[in-house]
Amino acid sequence: MNTAGHPEATARRGLELTPFRGLRYDPDRVGSLAAVTSPPYDVVVRPDGLHHLQDSDPHNIVRLILPQADTPAARNDQAARTLHRWLSEGVLTTDTDPGLYVYEQRDGAGMLQRGVIGALRVSEPSEGLVLPHEDVMPHVVADRADLMRATSANLEPLLLTYRGNGTAADTSSVIERTIEGPPLLATTTEDGFSHRLWSITESADLDRIQSDLARRQALIADGHHRWATYRRLRAEHGSPSAWDYGLVLLVDTARYPLRVRAIHRLLHGVPVPDAVAALDGLFRVRRLEVPLAAALETLADAACVGNAFLIAGDGAFHLVDQPDADLLARTVPADRPTAWRTLDATVLHATLLAHVWHVPEDDPTRIAYIHDTAATVDKAERDGGTAVLMHPVREDVVRDLARQGVTMPRKSTSFGPKPASGLVLRTLDL
Repeated sequence: MNTAGHPEATARRGLELTPFRGLRYDPDRVGSLAAVTSPPYDVVVRPDGLHHLQDSDPHNIVRLILPQADTPAARNDQAARTLHRWLSEGVLTTDTDPGLYVYEQRDGAGMLQRGVIGALRVSEPSEGLVLPHEDVMPHVVADRADLMRATSANLEPLLLTYRGNGTAADTSSVIERTIEGPPLLATTTEDGFSHRLWSITESADLDRIQSDLARRQALIADGHHRWATYRRLRAEHGSPSAWDYGLVLLVDTARYPLRVRAIHRLLHGVPVPDAVAALDGLFRVRRLEVPLAAALETLADAACVGNAFLIAGDGAFHLVDQPDADLLARTVPADRPTAWRTLDATVLHATLLAHVWHVPEDDPTRIAYIHDTAATVDKAERDGGTAVLMHPVREDVVRDLARQGVTMPRKSTSFGPKPASGLVLRTLDL
């Protein structure tokens, strides 16, 4: 078995996934495993969702991934102290043997996802092993880096995809054999998803997975900021060190296709009438007096023809489409592939945010990025802002652009289902 630090590891040209001693909740010390889990930090709708998770159990993982205090330094210090306290109290315990972990998610509508969690060697984009498809916001990377430094831990896995070949010798074959045994844990979260986790510790199985993945290339499906954080912290600590690796979930989408959804925008301090008025003569705007589901169907139809968005926040929906061609020519950079220039996210950021609404995409006081459609609309209506609802981009477009080395505008896609945070953590002190 090849592990971190093994001489053969540095010769590998593909993905290098290594076993680690997982840090997991002791089910006897918490109310329930479901009550201590959370969506990834950037999916939690704040403040409502944050408060709900904090109230669900005093040991909910959100207290580590989104600690609450008056200053960033105090928040990170609080997370570190909370983690150390939970370790000393036995709320979190470390598995005896290092291993990889099979993770399964299933919902009641037939969605099934299985993958393997491990510590992946961090690589640079120039190596072509882990392909990003979105830009990142520097202040978010800095925030995540401060939290990881303070806790010396990878608190939640990011989601990577790769394309296996379906042979009996690949990773999926080990996964399918592993799930025939009893899981380490099984729980169902309030969103209706069931979660199961198994460990893989046998040398033969670990070797088979590592040999298979050593021939693969991965796409970052979810977690661009955390991957950028891994890269920053590896550079800070130098090699070799535990920071050479970061916690990931790898899913073979040839076997288990992911869903691709949109990430919506909430413009703070921009009332809908102002947002609509600024579009006069630049886009076509039509008011829709229909429920959310019907409005999204209309958006999908319009997106098949060209760039289209929904604006909400005043009790109705406004379909925004048919942008002025001269406006696009003036505002969208021409030095990128056509597939990039025609993305809705490109037009939103390059044209609408930068030139029409004058909203900085990196300023959290001016704009928020929210995954849940209904929550985006609700917050816009309560706060007097403008919700901009997006239509999802196809996975093949994402992958093709990533292979060309072209990154999409930040928060362009939401791949899922995303791994629940709190089922297995990785501490860098062991």
